[in-house]
Amino acid sequence: MIAINAESSPSGARAVVLGLRANWPQFTLLVLINAFVGGMVGIERTVVPLIGAEEFGIASTTLVVSFIVSFGVIKALANLISGHLADVWGRKRVLILGWLMGVPVPFMIMWAPSWGWVIAANALLGVNQGLAWSMTVIMKVDLIGPKSRGLAVGLNEFSGYLAVGVTAFLTGYLASQYGLRPTPMYLGVGYAIAGLLLSIFLVRDTRDHVRTEIGDHPVDAVAIGFWEVFALASFRDRNLFAASQAGLVNNLNDGMSWGIFPLFFASFGLGVERIGVLKAVYPATWGVLQIATGPLSDRWGRKGLIVVGMWVQAAALFLTALTREFHYWLIGSLLLGLGTAMVYPSLIAAVSDASHPSWRARSLSVYRFWRDLGYAIGALSAGVIADLAGMPWAIGTIAALTFCSGLVVALFMRGFQPMQRAHL
Repeated sequence: MIAINAESSPSGARAVVLGLRANWPQFTLLVLINAFVGGMVGIERTVVPLIGAEEFGIASTTLVVSFIVSFGVIKALANLISGHLADVWGRKRVLILGWLMGVPVPFMIMWAPSWGWVIAANALLGVNQGLAWSMTVIMKVDLIGPKSRGLAVGLNEFSGYLAVGVTAFLTGYLASQYGLRPTPMYLGVGYAIAGLLLSIFLVRDTRDHVRTEIGDHPVDAVAIGFWEVFALASFRDRNLFAASQAGLVNNLNDGMSWGIFPLFFASFGLGVERIGVLKAVYPATWGVLQIATGPLSDRWGRKGLIVVGMWVQAAALFLTALTREFHYWLIGSLLLGLGTAMVYPSLIAAVSDASHPSWRARSLSVYRFWRDLGYAIGALSAGVIADLAGMPWAIGTIAALTFCSGLVVALFMRGFQPMQRAHL
């Protein structure tokens, strides 16, 4: 744990201490807020592709998944600027702005007179996720310090993706009982209002914690600009390059599963409630297991978990594409969740490891830009392949690409030496 005297604190108000024990109230609050952020995505996982196909009569898979393309592109761009805005405006202000962008989303979907409204709603959802989720990650990393980043990220992603899974299940159930609209969207209204109010009245900014870490950092950083950070995180640093491409491919297969899986399962006669179960198992498994995989990456290192996790995802996708029965699809969803749980917190922690605290927020933003651009690329490419060759080919192609991405990490990423365990 690292501390500075109150007299040396930029705020001049009190000592700033890094670590979970010293910051658990704010850390726990941010875990809860990120659950609401994840729930905003969860309201769409089961029902929105079915709204496009059943209520608006869209026959083209590419057009049905177009809402994910708008979401992915806008979220990627919001991620790209979120770190810079966080450094200039402060983390809390960016978090509040993200929630203001998210409030209209469930209302637009439940009242949408055309598919264009759903696409527009997902553009706003992309801003909400890019700003709000980025801030919850960055603020937790700020609070906990350098020695337990995997734990911080694991808890953050656990809360977000568990909420995605639970909400996907609940919306599937509500849709089976009350129809695709508007009842399932009421969950989103509650999430948005709760997240906004908690962010305004209870969250405190964490920039003083960053200043504390910079003061204790053993290596002085030369001031570098945004585009230098962009180049480092995209291709110049081999660890950051390996992480960025893996993040992109991870969300590429997630974007494919978001748009294609409900249509694929429905094509074999599966009802919306059982589709909701499959769509819930994957992110719920992903979310819960990150409680373990995040801290394990602190102990064992990031690289091995990333490589094996990508290959487990590939195996899960091949299993889904090649089978036609619910129990095999359930196993595939569990494996996909396991693989993603191994990869997700390890990648964010690896990017944090390779970045100086003075530009860590920006490098995380660049990584999240490439990662979430994968939503758009995955949904669009899978939609085109599905229209040309069928949905099993779309799923299988993405599976092969996921395997290759794990191979890139194995070849390019340097092994991370776990730090001494933090005293929490």
